[in-house]
Amino acid sequence: MAISKIQNISKEELTRIEKVIGESFVTNELFHNWGTIEERRSAVLAYMKIYVDCVYRAGELYGNETLTGFVGIEDTRRPATAAKINMLFKMIFMLPISKIKRLMHFIKQIQSSNAEYAKEPHLDILLVCVDKEHQGMGIATELVDFAKKMSDDKGLPILFDTDMKDYAEIYQHLGCRLYNQETADNSVTRYSLVYQKEPNL
Repeated sequence: MAISKIQNISKEELTRIEKVIGESFVTNELFHNWGTIEERRSAVLAYMKIYVDCVYRAGELYGNETLTGFVGIEDTRRPATAAKINMLFKMIFMLPISKIKRLMHFIKQIQSSNAEYAKEPHLDILLVCVDKEHQGMGIATELVDFAKKMSDDKGLPILFDTDMKDYAEIYQHLGCRLYNQETADNSVTRYSLVYQKEPNL
């Protein structure tokens, strides 16, 4: 199934996509410091709505034809600075400061986990998500394969960072290499993986 950049969609469709992606992140360990799954659900959905809107407006959100699978890919040579600044302002006004501080504390502790590759031009995987009703159909593999092909075409490594051990194992199964992991003081581990096409010998 073809995957392409998501653009020029209605506000209603974007809202639906934001909710689908948000729901998939409620259990993500990235938000461990925000309380139990039920305690953090509304805040995670609010955060992911802001985040997905930023990725979409930056032109970095891709999806399959049925818009049941999504991947965010950033080319660090062209950072979406304006969209990120807008995202930060929205976070300040729409999320409790205490939760923002906890998230920033965690991010600060694990932000150097991908330093081996992040200093040079590369692609960043911002998110990978499949609608719950369509999981187990190979869509996630198609999304990762699409990202890998973009990496091949651009001649840049692509970085996958996740706080979920199961996801790290899936990415490894799909051809990525785990090259580092950092554990924060809340016992959550950031797994850093890379995919890079082997040079022709």
